[in-house]
Amino acid sequence: MNVVMFYLLSAIILIFSLLSITTRKILRAAVYLLFVLVATSGFYFLLNYEFMAAVQLTLYAGGIVVLIIFSILLTSHISHKFKHPALLNLLMGAGVAVIGAGVALYIIFNEKFTANGQPELPVDMTAIGTQLLSTEKNGYVLPFELISVLLLAAIIAAIVIAKKGKQEEKES
Repeated sequence: MNVVMFYLLSAIILIFSLLSITTRKILRAAVYLLFVLVATSGFYFLLNYEFMAAVQLTLYAGGIVVLIIFSILLTSHISHKFKHPALLNLLMGAGVAVIGAGVALYIIFNEKFTANGQPELPVDMTAIGTQLLSTEKNGYVLPFELISVLLLAAIIAAIVIAKKGKQEEKES
């Protein structure tokens, strides 16, 4: 069953990744990105990394994509369509993709991935949660708060710029 789920999640990620970069509608691209991120969390569940899967779902699929979708809806660009890319841009993008895939496949097939033979370490979820909520040394509350304020400022700035451009179009 794990093999079937692996191939199903892989197919979902590949299909929706291609759809998100080839669609010309911006809202559809954001929704396709949501499917990719949810399927990625499925890989973490298959690996029994429930904490990483939860972080993937809440932070990326639940937070970032929702912010992107709200930004699109708030700026009234829901029907925005991207122009067709130039042929040179398509060829360059395809070339970079082929080179990247070639490098990745070369490394995967030529590297000997061996286990280190050490026993698996126990995971203490209480210690992880305490460290995530700690403000002391090696705590992560301050970086999370700074990033959230930065994201909020970026969203507000994007909305102000988009609204300002819309008002200038009405005046012309």
